[in-house]
Amino acid sequence: MSEGSERVERAVSRFKKGFSCSQALVSAYGPDFGLEDEYALRISSPFAGGIGNMGETCGAVTGALMVLGLLTGKAGVEDEKTIEEIQRTVKRFIEEFKARNGSVTCRELLGCDISTGRGMAEAQLKGLFHRRCPMFVRDAAEIIEKLLEAGEKGERA
Repeated sequence: MSEGSERVERAVSRFKKGFSCSQALVSAYGPDFGLEDEYALRISSPFAGGIGNMGETCGAVTGALMVLGLLTGKAGVEDEKTIEEIQRTVKRFIEEFKARNGSVTCRELLGCDISTGRGMAEAQLKGLFHRRCPMFVRDAAEIIEKLLEAGEKGERA
């Protein structure tokens, strides 16, 4: 198993163990960038359930964007990376995620609005968090791997 596929499986496994989508992704990749597990879990926890269970941007997407920030983010005023480079990477991620899943919005991906009691009950009754969300985590991690690979090859991300 390659390092990339191990990270993908680690992210999915962490989600299945009870971490949120965003936590699963950031904690699976964070150590590769020097981010301690505890801090990876803490910093990504507010993004669960489409940002605070509001059904907005999917936690797998926000977690992946945090990972991409670790990969491509501008860390200082003198940093040579440009906002345009970072935005291109984000755009590639979003386009690929949408191509695979049709949306980046939690309520659209799940087909119900988990920000309401009724929507949350529907999602739980239908087992959506167990049936759908692992796929979103996997897709996000696979896309990260593609972007990492492109970066290693010197391609524009």
